[in-house]
Amino acid sequence: MDALRERLMLKKRLLWFTLMLMVWLCALPFQDVLVYAQNETEAPENADEVRLVYVIPIHQTIETGLERFLRRAFDEAQEAGADVIVLEITTLGGAVDAAAQIGQMIRLSPIHTVAFVKGRAISAGSYIALNADEIYMDRGSSIGAAAIVDLTGEPVQDPKTLSYWVSEMRSAAQASGRNPDYAEGMVVVDKVVHVEELNKTYGPNELITFTAQEAVQAGYAEGLADSLNEVLAHIGAQNAVVERVELTPAEKLARFLTHPVVMTLLLLAGLAGIGIELFVPGFGLPGIVGITALVAYFLGQYVAGFAGIEHILLFLAGVVLLIIEIFVPSFGIFIILGIVSLSAGIVLAAYDTGNAVRSLLIALFCAIVTIVIVSKIFQKRGVWNKFILRDQFTTEHGYIPTKPREDLLGKTGKAVTPLRPSGTAMIEDERVDVVTAGEFIPAGKQVVVSKVEGNRIVVKEVSLDEQEG
Repeated sequence: MDALRERLMLKKRLLWFTLMLMVWLCALPFQDVLVYAQNETEAPENADEVRLVYVIPIHQTIETGLERFLRRAFDEAQEAGADVIVLEITTLGGAVDAAAQIGQMIRLSPIHTVAFVKGRAISAGSYIALNADEIYMDRGSSIGAAAIVDLTGEPVQDPKTLSYWVSEMRSAAQASGRNPDYAEGMVVVDKVVHVEELNKTYGPNELITFTAQEAVQAGYAEGLADSLNEVLAHIGAQNAVVERVELTPAEKLARFLTHPVVMTLLLLAGLAGIGIELFVPGFGLPGIVGITALVAYFLGQYVAGFAGIEHILLFLAGVVLLIIEIFVPSFGIFIILGIVSLSAGIVLAAYDTGNAVRSLLIALFCAIVTIVIVSKIFQKRGVWNKFILRDQFTTEHGYIPTKPREDLLGKTGKAVTPLRPSGTAMIEDERVDVVTAGEFIPAGKQVVVSKVEGNRIVVKEVSLDEQEG
C-alpha cells in the first residue's frame, strides 16, 4: 500500500514537472520581447546593447518651430530603431507652452533619452532637461532659474499660470527620481529651499541655479562630461553608430518666422505697409513691403505645419471684402466681415492663438500710430487724394470771376423766353440769364429783379398795379 502511494506521488511530480517544462518551452520564444518591454526605457548596461544613438540639438530659443523639429527628429529615431536619443541643450529658455509640449514628447517616447547640457539649461531649458531619463553636464554649464517672465522680462505673478508651471516642474523632477522641491525652488522666487547635499539654502528672492558640480551633488545630474564622446562612454555607447539630426533649411526658416517677436514685426510691417499704401504715398514701396511681410508670416506658419490652405483663404477673403467696400458701399457690413475674416486667418494660422492675438493687437496699435504719423508728413499724397477736388479757380491762376450784378437789383425788363423757372430776360437792353422763385412766367411779360446772389439773378412778374403805378 505504501509502495502504491509512493508511485502515485512520483507520477504527480513527473506530471507537474512535465507541465512546467512545456510552459517554459512555450514562453522561450517571447523571452526577448518580454525583456525588451520591461527595459525599453532603462539605460543600457553594456556597449553591445547600444547600436544606434541619435543626437538632436536644442539650441537658442524654445518656440513652436523647435517643437515641430523635435517631433520629426524623434519620429526618425524611432523608425530607425535608435537605442538612445541624446539631446544637446544650450538655451536660455523660451515659450512655456512649447516647452510643455516638448517635455511631454520626451516623457512619452519609448526610446531612452539623455540630456547633455553643453552650456546653459535655463528656464524652459531646465524643464526639458528634467524630462530626460539621464542628465550629463559640461563642467562649465548650469541648470535652473525657471521663473516665468513676460515679454518685458518681468516675472509673471498670475497665480494660475505660476501654479501650472510649478506643477510641471515638480512632476518632471519626480518622474526622473529627483527632489521636486529643488525644481519648485527654480520657479518660485519667494520659496526658501534648503539643499541638504550642498548644505546651502536658497531664497527668498533667489532662484535655484545649479552649476554642473552642484547638480551632480544634488542629484540633478548623473555625471560630468566635457564632450559627446564622454556622454556616450557614460551610457555604454562608445561603439555605437551616431546619427546627428540637423534642421533643414525650411525648418530653420520656419523657426525664425514663427518666433513671437518676428511674428509681431511681420504683422506690423504688413498692416502698416498696406495701410500707408492706401492712405499716403502711391509709389508702391510700402505696399510691396506690406504684402511681402504678410506672405512671410503665412509661409512660416505653413512650413512649420501650423497653418493650412483654409487659413490663407480666410485671410484673402477678408482682403477681398475690404476692397469690395471701397467700390460698393455697404454701410460698414463688408468692413466688419472683412476685418473679422482677416483677423481670424492670422490668428488661426498660428500654433498658439493666444500669442497670435497678442501679436496682432500690438502690431495693429503700432501700425495705426505709424500710419497717422506718415499721413501727417505726406498728407498731400496718396490714393484717396485722387478722389478729392483740390483745384481752385482764382485770378492768380488766370481765371476771371463773374462780375457781380448788384446794379440790376430793382430794375425792370421783359422775359425774352418762358421762365420755367430759368430763362432769359432783356433788362436795360442787355440779355441776362435769370430765374424765378419757382413760378412760371410766359415770354413777353414784364419782370423785375427781386434778388441778386452773386451771378444768380432772381426775378418776379410785375403786377398790373405796379405797371399802372
